This record gives sequence, C-alpha cells and structure tokens, in this order.
Amino acid sequence: MGFFTDTSVCIGCKACEVACKEWNALPEDGLTFTGMSYDNTGGLGANSWRHVAFIEQRKPLGFQDPGLEYGDYGDVDLLGLTAEAAAAGQTANGEDRGEFRWLMASDVCKHCTHAACLDVCPTGSLFRTEYGTVVVQEDICNGCGYCVPACPYGVIDQRQDDGRVWKCTLCYDRVSDGMEPACAKACPTDSIQYGPLDELRERAARRVERLHEAGVEDARLYGHDPGDGVGGDGAFFLLLDEPEVYGLPPDPVVTTRDLPSMWRHAGAAALTLLGGIATVYATTRGRR
Repeated sequence: MGFFTDTSVCIGCKACEVACKEWNALPEDGLTFTGMSYDNTGGLGANSWRHVAFIEQRKPLGFQDPGLEYGDYGDVDLLGLTAEAAAAGQTANGEDRGEFRWLMASDVCKHCTHAACLDVCPTGSLFRTEYGTVVVQEDICNGCGYCVPACPYGVIDQRQDDGRVWKCTLCYDRVSDGMEPACAKACPTDSIQYGPLDELRERAARRVERLHEAGVEDARLYGHDPGDGVGGDGAFFLLLDEPEVYGLPPDPVVTTRDLPSMWRHAGAAALTLLGGIATVYATTRGRR
C-alpha cells in the first residue's frame, strides 16, 4: 500500500497538512513565512509529516491543458486553466497569462522499499509494517539519531525536546482499521491518492500519458520505479518539472548500500592484521 501524489491537481490548500497534524496530534511549529515563498511550513520535520511546497517559477504556462474538463472538481481551476480560457490565451478569470507559475506539491515520507533508516536503527524502533510501510515506534526510540543522516530524502527528524525521531506513519492506526490516511481523506482534489501500489502506478501512468497528450510535456513520475536506487518508493509523485525544482534528489540511493562491502573489507583487514601479528610472534619466538 502507498501514496500517489499528483501535483498537477494540487491547489496548495494545505488540508493534508492540517489533517495530518490533527489526526496524529502533532505539535504546532509556528507560522513563519520564509520570505522567499508563500510556504509557511518550510519543509518536513518532526512536527510536520506533510509539507505542501509552493514553488514560484518564472516560466510561462503556455497553452497547457490539464486534461480535465472544467467542473470536474467543482469551481476549482486546476493549473489556473480551463479549456475555454486556454483557447483564449487567458486564465479562468479572464486575465492574460503571465510569465509566472506556481508548482505546488504535498511532500511526505517516501516509505522506501530499501529503507536505510531501518538498516541503521539499533533498537528496532523502526519497522516494516504488514502494508509495506515504514513506521517509528517512539516508545522504543532511544534518540541515537543514526536514521536521520541515513535517509536519502532528509525526511526523518528529531524533536529538540526529547531527541526522539518522528515521521509519517502513513496513518498506520487508520489503515489498520480499514480507513484511508488522514491526508488522502482530506484532499479536496484527490491530489493525494492511497491504495495498492500496482494500481496507483497504472493510474499514474495513464495520468502522465493524458497530460502529455494535453501538451504538458514536462509531466513525469518520481519514485515509482522499483528498479531505482531505493527499490521504489511507497509514496511516489507526478511532477511538472525536474525533481530538483521540488527539492528532491534526482537519483536517490539507499545510503547503506555499501555496508556489506565495507564489512567484508574490514574483516579482510582484521584477518591480515592478525596474520601479521602471528607471523611476527612466531618469528620472534623462533629466534629465542
């Protein structure tokens, strides 16, 4: 099970952030604007398990068509476009198109197939659930923080007051009771979709194809490929630009991938050292 986040229909309402905080009883973390964006959350953290990014770009919308009929989502104007407005070279409000656009995306823990945070946790606080997701048991976490630098996405974070780590659980308690995660339930445009990953990947592929046909050539999937550096993500995205634009690594890899070879080399070095010591000892003893 997992998430598919279609950023092309995200309207930046932050309902997912609020629902996540309310359901998981997360502490508030202030409402301070960065000064560089309308984003007042800043990023994922110990107290923000969903983060809606607002990315302002000096890039024209052109005559992109979102591939949706106006009215599919009520009065919501997805991408600021309607078929009629696009044909007229205007926004839905009758304004001329400018050389500026917003990209909005609701980010979350990726629940990697090969999760480095699991590999380095010494207490078993992090575990793989029966749904394939990765969850932290905060009552077992000892606050060592090894998992923080191990995450290739910079998702997992420690709370300053007690040092324990926190992140999205994909609403493990709700899913166990047959409900969908709070963020997906609250999303008014279905930008966040929850379900079996195979079904989500098929749905996402059809959506990308539809966007390409509509002229949104930059549409692409991110984290959907089981053959990537982390074995695919349990939370993947449809993006409208390069991953770096959204603050995502273009080619994430599991940071513990070299551990087996490192242990082999360390073992070989130790055996070589022991062999040298034994040789010296035998030589010294033979001279006596």
